[in-house]
Amino acid sequence: MAIREFRMPDVGEGLTEADILTWYVKPGDPVVDGQVVCEIETAKAAVELPVPFDGVVREIGFPEGATVDVGAVIISVDTADQAGAPDRAAAPVATAALLDTAAEEPSRPERRPVLVGYGVVESSAKRRPRKTANGTAPGSRGPAAGPRPLAKPPVRKLAKDLGVDLAVVRPSGGGGTITRADVHAAAVVDIGTREIVERPVPAPVQASAPVAASAPAVSSDVRETRVPIKGVRKATAAAMVGSAFTAPHVTEFVTFDITRTMKLVEELKSDKDMAGLRVNPLLLIAKAVLVAVKRNPEINAAWDEAAQEIVLKHYVNLGIAAATPRGLIVPNIKDAHAQTLPELSKSLSELVATAREGKTTPAAMQGGTFTITNVGVFGVDTGTPILNPGESAILAVGAIKLQPWVHKGKVKPRQVTTLALSFDHRLVDGELGSTFLADIAAVLEQPKRLITRT
Repeated sequence: MAIREFRMPDVGEGLTEADILTWYVKPGDPVVDGQVVCEIETAKAAVELPVPFDGVVREIGFPEGATVDVGAVIISVDTADQAGAPDRAAAPVATAALLDTAAEEPSRPERRPVLVGYGVVESSAKRRPRKTANGTAPGSRGPAAGPRPLAKPPVRKLAKDLGVDLAVVRPSGGGGTITRADVHAAAVVDIGTREIVERPVPAPVQASAPVAASAPAVSSDVRETRVPIKGVRKATAAAMVGSAFTAPHVTEFVTFDITRTMKLVEELKSDKDMAGLRVNPLLLIAKAVLVAVKRNPEINAAWDEAAQEIVLKHYVNLGIAAATPRGLIVPNIKDAHAQTLPELSKSLSELVATAREGKTTPAAMQGGTFTITNVGVFGVDTGTPILNPGESAILAVGAIKLQPWVHKGKVKPRQVTTLALSFDHRLVDGELGSTFLADIAAVLEQPKRLITRT
């Protein structure tokens, strides 16, 4: 037998550490090449790690919740003696673009590297799926004492932070899934020995979401809650501080009548070209932004301090700020400028769904050129958003409300909203910022300009 070590890989563009969320195996469990053994959270995303060899788990290097440096041994495995075979897990794995230059094991054909671990065997031969010693198929998460509770990774992390055993939580989500509200309802504070490490939040309004009757309530004696600053929240905080104190922010506002755009939203819902696609105000606002960028390309730029250059981007990777249980993330739609309205609708839907499931990848959050943050969904009129690092402008979309408005010389009830544009005053002057914001408002006031100005 030989002992092989699997080290914490770099799963995203030079990150130096990651938090271990969940272990799916324990010492003594058999594992196979490609089997997911744990889930980790970096400053950018939650990622499942597959082990790149067969064997039996000898030791778990770090407990759940630990912050581990890239390159540290997280699990060791007893394998069959393979003298001279290279340890493919000995070095951090960066991205799918890297080539695996290490010599391969004598009896195994070349593999394609993926984000973490290794990809499928490149071979024309087909063989039956292998099974582990306990009869599970490759990629399974090892033996368990009973059915594993259904919960998404952010909910599992919340339960771990609150010290809640998911096995005893009563689920209220669809298909027996445990929600954040279920975990909060089951949280217990043992005064003097531990603290709750996440701020209790109100459960989302759900008509059919029962509360576990037998779950004890959080003690009213707790006067403070301390939340560890990790993962996405830590990275976001550092980025926002850096942005706020590096780029001189200026914010401008425009309030206007968006009634015609709201009518167009309803018309498009029955349009055959948009069949099966989600049509909402954000879709047309995003399209209006792309039209305005085309008319004012200097807004789509970045300030390169090291080179003392302004970098003009001839493409738009449109970022959409998304509030998730793991914190604020800003995935972006690559080359949004080249997409038709149906394509943009599909991209927005996929982006939001992926973010809500906690499956946004690091690559999806890199390379953004312009960001939209929709604070209106919370009933907020507007805000002064902070720039996403590496970008020159960000648009905040306020709530759309029925208000008295002068229309064709008469005061009438109209749908009205406010947009706020924050921009980097080093490369965007007042004229450019004002013209860009006015163009967005003009397109949304008269949405036929989506065609005439495209």
